[in-house]
Amino acid sequence: MAHFVFDSDLHSLLQLDTPIPNAPPARWQRKARETSGPAPSPMRAANRSHSAGRTPGRTPGKSSSKVQTTPSKPGGDRYIPHRSTSQMEVASFLLSKENHPENSQTPTKKEHQKAWALNLNGFDVEEAKILRLSGKPQKVPEGYQNRLKVLYSQKATPGSSRKTCRYIPSLPDRILDAPEIRNDYYLNLVDWSSANVLAVALDNSVYLWSASTGDILQLLQMEQPGDYVSSVSWIKEGNYLAVGTSSAEVQLWDVQQQKRLRNMTSHSARVSSLCWNSYILSSGSRSGHIHHHDVRVAEHHVATLSGHSQEVCGLRWAPDGRHLASGGNDNLVNVWPSAPGEGGWAPLQTFTQHQGAVKAVAWCPWQSNILATGGGTSDRHIRIWNVCSGACLNAVDAHSQVCSILWSSHYKVASAAADETLRIWRCFELDPARRREREKASAAKSSLIHQSIR
Repeated sequence: MAHFVFDSDLHSLLQLDTPIPNAPPARWQRKARETSGPAPSPMRAANRSHSAGRTPGRTPGKSSSKVQTTPSKPGGDRYIPHRSTSQMEVASFLLSKENHPENSQTPTKKEHQKAWALNLNGFDVEEAKILRLSGKPQKVPEGYQNRLKVLYSQKATPGSSRKTCRYIPSLPDRILDAPEIRNDYYLNLVDWSSANVLAVALDNSVYLWSASTGDILQLLQMEQPGDYVSSVSWIKEGNYLAVGTSSAEVQLWDVQQQKRLRNMTSHSARVSSLCWNSYILSSGSRSGHIHHHDVRVAEHHVATLSGHSQEVCGLRWAPDGRHLASGGNDNLVNVWPSAPGEGGWAPLQTFTQHQGAVKAVAWCPWQSNILATGGGTSDRHIRIWNVCSGACLNAVDAHSQVCSILWSSHYKVASAAADETLRIWRCFELDPARRREREKASAAKSSLIHQSIR
């Protein structure tokens, strides 16, 4: 009998389907207890009986139509990086790089490879962050001691008040074929008119391309073999094109009639630069002289400016027509008046800081006394001048020869290169409202040049 009692007690202790006394509750029991809520207390029961006589706030038995929303603050603690800024390829490269020994390279070669990687990737691979968990912290002002205070006290700029960055494309809007264009730094072979027509000199011919319609027209071709077009320039108002040739001629063409109006010969060498100032056409030649031509009269040659010892490759009139800037192969920049002084034609300013030929010359469109110039291969600098005081306001190293400078008064830029292509760039696009106002203002101007050219 005692043996039977012992077996029954042992069997009851070894059974797994009976609840274990003093054991912690199971997970499903805890979940059921949390969802059902706490047991009602005596105080809540008293309040419920006291408010039984009140009118119910809603119809009994009617379910609430209020949709439950997701909590505004997530309860998770996961750190999820920004996928758009994660550099997974860089991570793979750096992990595989550690398994391979570095080849012995010279410091110059390493710097060259680093520069190439920076240009191709847009960031330094060695310093790139693989997983970016948040945006960049705000920059601490220089000289500020407590950096953490600045970091946690400043607020991010709201999206509505942030200034939008101007987008400058890295690819051209359109590419045009330019066969047999001369690869000569000193020539000016491309010019864009106010009528949205692009003139291009291709060896011994001049072609016109309408940016509005896309039509291409051959305007002229040199008669003598061996001659070539060395410069082109549109008149500011009107539809006339000035053409400089290697045979020291300056031709004036009516584009609408496709007719040559006159041929002006006063230079002794090729005409490499042209610029208009109302009815005065200025031309610079390889001899170093600048001639003023009055296109209204038969005796067109009205003035000669002698301030350069070598070829004049850059020529620009100021927007107000008071000054003429000239750059030459003698590394000089001269600023001339529009009328001769008491001692004749003499430059008002002569800038000698450039160490190379000066072809890029451009006036500021909104401040007529500011001039920008760019030097050639030996100089590689862009300099900003105040022509009234003669002071150099700023100098920027371009790390390459400067062929042209254009202020941002127009939004399309045309460039010609030795690969025989013309590229149209959308760099400084105007606001449509301001553009319409400017077009109305230019259309309202009346010019007497159409009636006065002989």
